[in-house]
Amino acid sequence: MIDFTFHTPSNILFGAGASCKIAGLLKGYKAARVLLVTDKNVRAAGLTRKVEAAIAETGIKLTVFEDVVADPPWHVIETAADLCFERGCAAVLSIGGGSALDTAKLVAYLARNPDKLDDIYGVGLATGERLPLLLVPTTAGTGSEVTPIAIVTTPTNEKKAVVSPRLIADWAILDPELTLGLPRHVTAAAGIDAMVHAIEAYTGKINKNPISDQLALKALAMLSANLRKVCRDGSNLEARSEMLLGSMLAGMAFAHSPVAAVHALAYPIGAIFHVPHGLSNALILPYVLEFNRSAAEALYAELSEVIDPGYRRQSDAADAAAFIAEIKAICRDCEVPGSLSAVGIGEGDLSKLAEDAMKQTRLLVNNPRELDYDQARAIYASALAGRGPAASG
Repeated sequence: MIDFTFHTPSNILFGAGASCKIAGLLKGYKAARVLLVTDKNVRAAGLTRKVEAAIAETGIKLTVFEDVVADPPWHVIETAADLCFERGCAAVLSIGGGSALDTAKLVAYLARNPDKLDDIYGVGLATGERLPLLLVPTTAGTGSEVTPIAIVTTPTNEKKAVVSPRLIADWAILDPELTLGLPRHVTAAAGIDAMVHAIEAYTGKINKNPISDQLALKALAMLSANLRKVCRDGSNLEARSEMLLGSMLAGMAFAHSPVAAVHALAYPIGAIFHVPHGLSNALILPYVLEFNRSAAEALYAELSEVIDPGYRRQSDAADAAAFIAEIKAICRDCEVPGSLSAVGIGEGDLSKLAEDAMKQTRLLVNNPRELDYDQARAIYASALAGRGPAASG
């Protein structure tokens, strides 16, 4: 049996209407002032309205920071942390997508510590205390509400991560009602992002462990069974609930068995072209799976009947092929764009993308197959053309 360590939030609250209990939870921290971290679209959609009203009724003073943007840049995080400190906020609440939740994690840490953001990029470098932290996802995708990871876009357009158990929330509050209004394209991209988390956690080279395996398998089963449903009918609360829970379980899995080359190649797409993270993953996923197939065939074979319960196992080769084919079918059925050109990427961009992807050593070390610059560029070229497997040399 391998040795491993497993961290998870102290408290998880799941269920339709769960967000109605946030004000009561905040009262338990005796915080006179609280910072709400969100973005303008989430707030304009009314997803924070009831919570804000309930908090006001308790007498808690609420400061709202709604300037979060996708792939949050360092200066947005620092501005929010400064606001939190200046207003004397004693707790941080976030309602939103992964970018808002990641921002809130770092705000809760930086507002309590003299540490600078530049000093804590990496694994285990954030070791100080933080403010109480409550995270409420509005998408079924990132799983950020249960991970010790926050992603930041640096001044050089590189994505870096702060990874520390200090960033794990005190409360992860999952209310599937908050996901009902998600547009189809956001639902699809977020759902595939969550599936990638489960797949990469299960097939990772390092830190894969029995708990992360079981979480990844359950997550992938739930997500693959419900993603088409929520794309067809966004008002299906039961399917939305399954997606949100699956996303959380996938988050727990990859928090311990890290993601790999899909994310490493997706990050530059998001950082340079400002493509939403989930879509960046979806665009590159089939091609990385094909590349990894020779090294991960047995594990992909195991996933074939998870992602398609009606599938009958044959051989590892056939089963792995069936698994990848089903992933492609899900992407197609959920109307994910068919190539990188759909998001404005051209042949002249591939070298820069490959260069930046190779900087993601924290992720690439977990990939089941070693990946070099030429192979990364070949994967991007295949994804640009929207054709079959990338070069395998």
